[in-house]
Amino acid sequence: MTKLAQGDKAPDFELPTQDGVFSLAEELQKADRGVVVYFYPKAMTPGCTTEACDFRDSLNSLRGAGYTVVGISPDSVKSLVSFTDRDSLNFPLASDPEKKVLEAYGAFGEKKNYGRVVQGVIRSTFVVGKDGTITDAKYNVKATGHVARLRRDLGIDA
Repeated sequence: MTKLAQGDKAPDFELPTQDGVFSLAEELQKADRGVVVYFYPKAMTPGCTTEACDFRDSLNSLRGAGYTVVGISPDSVKSLVSFTDRDSLNFPLASDPEKKVLEAYGAFGEKKNYGRVVQGVIRSTFVVGKDGTITDAKYNVKATGHVARLRRDLGIDA
C-alpha cells in the first residue's frame, strides 16, 4: 500500500454520492482554496457518525475558509442517503464499493482492529490544494476531535 504525502499529486476521481456525482477536478475548480477528502469505514457506526457530524457542524467555517468537504466509504449510495437523512449531513458522501479511490489514496489496507491485523478502511483525511496537490495527509486519525485539529492546522481556529 502506497501512502500519499504532502506535495504528491492527488489522484483524481469521480464517484456517485447521495446527490449525484462528485468530481474532484470539478470541485477544485470551484473551491477557493481546496477540497478536504476524508475516508471512513462505515456509515452509521458510532465513530463514523461522530466524525461526519463534526464535519457537518464545522462545514460553515471550512467553506468560509475556502474548502469543500467530501467523505468517502465503501458503502452503497442507498446507505449514504440513509446516513445523510438520519444525521442531517450537509456535504457529499461518495460511494466507492470497489475501493479504487480508497486504494489510490492508501486508505485501504492492513490495520489493527481490537489487536488483530485486518484488511479495511484506514480512517484518513487529505487536504487537496487548488492546484491538485496534497497539502496535508493524515492516516489513522481518531474520529473524535479530528475535525477540530484539522481546522487548527488549516488556520481556521486560532
